[in-house]
Amino acid sequence: MAKQVKPIPEGYHTVTPYLAVQDGAQAIDFYKRAFGAKEVMRSAGPDGKLSHAEIKIGDSIIMLGGMTSAELRAPQSLGASTVSIFLYLDNVDATFQQALSAGAKVTQPLADMFWGDRYGRLTDPFGHSWSLAQHIEDVAPAEMEKRAKEAMAQQQQQRAHA
Repeated sequence: MAKQVKPIPEGYHTVTPYLAVQDGAQAIDFYKRAFGAKEVMRSAGPDGKLSHAEIKIGDSIIMLGGMTSAELRAPQSLGASTVSIFLYLDNVDATFQQALSAGAKVTQPLADMFWGDRYGRLTDPFGHSWSLAQHIEDVAPAEMEKRAKEAMAQQQQQRAHA
């Protein structure tokens, strides 16, 4: 009798991001320096360049590769990223600074947000957007709704005075 195979491989979650990058080896190096990623595996294509790799950040696997097609392109080819990877951390301030030192650019500075996270956004050197957060407060749904309305009103006032 054949051995039962798990439908989701050991160490993976139901959702696994796949990042298209123009230089996979440089991307792996950046993710190691910026986010403490561990390289799980890599394979090269016929041209010797990285075609597929897997890294692990915290308890999550991220796949990446240099192979692009009409359906999957590196953000640099589009001039923007269409997704953001949300990364919860134990110390968001330290990791945010670590990522900046590794070459990331600030998209949104770190701030304590109405929903209970300390949160900021970065863009990595390959064009991918990263949302970094540390949960700092549990907020009840009614309080969150109140705070959200206040935050939106404050944003509208700032736009009006800009």
